[in-house]
Amino acid sequence: MARLGALTGLAVSACGHLAAHQIPSQVSVRMLAEARGGEFLVVVRVPMGAIRDVEVPEFGPGYLDIETLEPQLEDLAKQWIAPFVEVFEDGARVAPPAVAATQVSLPSDRSLSSLDGALAHLARAKPENSENLVWDQVFLDVLLRYAIASDRSAFSLRSGLGHLGERVTTALVFKLPDGAERAYALSGSHGHVALDPSWAQAAAQFTRLGVAHILSGPDHLLFLLCLVLPLRNFKRLALIVTAFTLAHSVTLVASALGYVPGALWFPPFVETLIAVSIFYMAVENIAGFASHRWLVALAFGLVHGFGFSFALSDTLQFAGSHLVTSLLAFNVGVELGQLAVLCVMLAALAVVLRGPGGERLWVIVISAVAAHEAWHWTFERFEMLRRYQMPWAAIVAGAGAIAAGLAVWWCAWHLWRRVRARPVAS
Repeated sequence: MARLGALTGLAVSACGHLAAHQIPSQVSVRMLAEARGGEFLVVVRVPMGAIRDVEVPEFGPGYLDIETLEPQLEDLAKQWIAPFVEVFEDGARVAPPAVAATQVSLPSDRSLSSLDGALAHLARAKPENSENLVWDQVFLDVLLRYAIASDRSAFSLRSGLGHLGERVTTALVFKLPDGAERAYALSGSHGHVALDPSWAQAAAQFTRLGVAHILSGPDHLLFLLCLVLPLRNFKRLALIVTAFTLAHSVTLVASALGYVPGALWFPPFVETLIAVSIFYMAVENIAGFASHRWLVALAFGLVHGFGFSFALSDTLQFAGSHLVTSLLAFNVGVELGQLAVLCVMLAALAVVLRGPGGERLWVIVISAVAAHEAWHWTFERFEMLRRYQMPWAAIVAGAGAIAAGLAVWWCAWHLWRRVRARPVAS
């Protein structure tokens, strides 16, 4: 009732009104967080235009009446911001925050570069009406104070500010007691974020991410199906799966560490190659050619590793100081998911391939369906790729170098096998 009365008073006291009801398409939020003594401080900056269903007090030709608005800012913060920023200490949610201060800020204000600067800005007087500010061009800054047991605890935060717009991005900076900072880019109403994750938290999170990625990737699953479809020998199957695993592990780590092109054309180029790899494997199955499948798995594994790495591009920020651990954990998750899928696939194939017509017929039928799907994926992704300017000379040179390297490897492998097979003279 008090909140309703405050907002009603705001409407009545305004010299002019502008109803703010439209949901913004894109909202950018800034957030600073730090534990100090017995308090956890969070400063949130949101665009005033993202605060809707409010009668905006105006004076003159559409300018914001800040003197009338100022007494209502705390109620706006309690309604639109405070309930949606949750802090957890050692896994337990702390009590809801107190709204300690509010401020109206101009787009040119840079005080949120540090928490001390933000606190000093919040302590200043509000802008004057004479500055002729407009509602949709200013920001609301809010200081939230949470009571905590110790600033050395393990903290996590949940940002639920997705209600502010259709697409909400939150730039969060958390300062550790030793002065180090962790920066995060959150989308929408993000789940729990461990602000300084332990190695165990990072490992668990990225293992789950790896499993989820392989299980939710239809192109990777279809490639696995085509890869193992004609195989019945456990030794050959183990060799092929190992080659694929080693190859995608190399490019996954290399890509996550930044040793790949950062151009916009590279992700759609890789996605196109993944579709091509599925089509090629399906055609190989139909033709009955699988004698050197481990080498093909090795080559295409390099491509799929880049595809796996794209899932990491936005999530490595949550690794904290455990980058290597997170990379290894993600790879372990991918392998666990891959092994689970392979077990299900092999069990299902053992039944399906005994159907009428014999094993060879069903290999051709399943491969033909996979080839049809991959053919459409290839053209769809190539159409997307054509929108970018491609450095074809560099791509051809790189592909040639990879092909030459694989050819040398293949020759060395067969030479080594022949040397091993040669009888030793007595």
